[in-house]
Amino acid sequence: MVKIPSAIGVLFLLLLQACSATSESKQVNNISQYFYDEHFGIVTGLPPAENLLLLRDSAKREVYQQFRRATTLSNKDILPHEWLANYIDAENGGFEYRDYRTRTAGETYGDRAGNCMSLVLLTAALADVVGVDVEFQDIEVPPVWDKQGNFYLINGHVNLRLIPRKTSDRIFVSTRAIQIDFLPERAVRAYSKTRVDKQTVLAMFYNNVAAESLVIGDYDKAYGLLKLGLQQKSDYVPALNTLAVLYRYKGLDQQAETLYKLALSVSEHNMNALYNYAILLGSQDRLDEWAKIHKVLELDRIANPYYYYDMAQQAYFDREYQDALLWYKRAVDKADYRHEFYFGLSRAYWATGNERLAKKNMEKALSLTRDEDNKIRYQAKLHAMKSH
Repeated sequence: MVKIPSAIGVLFLLLLQACSATSESKQVNNISQYFYDEHFGIVTGLPPAENLLLLRDSAKREVYQQFRRATTLSNKDILPHEWLANYIDAENGGFEYRDYRTRTAGETYGDRAGNCMSLVLLTAALADVVGVDVEFQDIEVPPVWDKQGNFYLINGHVNLRLIPRKTSDRIFVSTRAIQIDFLPERAVRAYSKTRVDKQTVLAMFYNNVAAESLVIGDYDKAYGLLKLGLQQKSDYVPALNTLAVLYRYKGLDQQAETLYKLALSVSEHNMNALYNYAILLGSQDRLDEWAKIHKVLELDRIANPYYYYDMAQQAYFDREYQDALLWYKRAVDKADYRHEFYFGLSRAYWATGNERLAKKNMEKALSLTRDEDNKIRYQAKLHAMKSH
């Protein structure tokens, strides 16, 4: 007999674009029929689409003055898109990549830093100021996994190209576009790219901030943001999936199922929607339907580093430390950027008496975490190890 997992304590799967996701082609008609305002409170102050790439007039003047000084007034032979590429480069004193919450172009300009999506929006806004065209690109990178509360977050990636704008009074000798990527270690790799339109990028933004709100339990805000995103791109599958997950949290199972089916009608093999739909089916003991989807998911599960991490955690707490080491190592092989994997390795090594590797992996965990509570925790553990 096949046992269907309980829906209690399961982790829902969201695609959070620390930068991106692939745009789908099937049109979804009358998206408003899938909204249920009566179940959510009204939230004011949500950024409208026209404000996402908006800069203050003072910021525009500041940027344009710097552009004029560096090009026309200095008589330097530099094209607008070349100047902009240098201006936003962190190494040249520009804007710094920081992997935290998603913000509008104006907010990112003020802080001089932002995550990938925030910096993409800012670059597009700056490009308009100096007369440069942009082309957004979805990059098919291996997924970057994160885990927050009851959610797996899968981070994709998007970048953009700066293209000289043709005018009647200026002829460019070179029209070579410049690719801007805020994760340079990825930009140099030969990943395939798909051009996406502005509406898709705006939908990505709203899905990002909605997922961030959903993780912290602000359901009303998440709902309002997802509505804005789907009004930009009604067939944007990650947003349909996130809205379905939100409906599940509000107890609207029938409405959630309708959205999962809609998402899968646009993208039949979308693993995020399949995974979350399987959770819903499992909670309702719909064995045959669940088993059919589960067969597909089992093939995809081995790509999830948290599958190995969860197995490692179970082995560790069962005091099967050698098994735990094997599972933690497999998790690291899949995602060598997750601090908790190295923390688990450290504890397992310590339990087996390998103090050197325990300290080494604790140091690695400390170097990777950005959370202050984790830093204090890891520092205390490392100090205790060194004092042992």
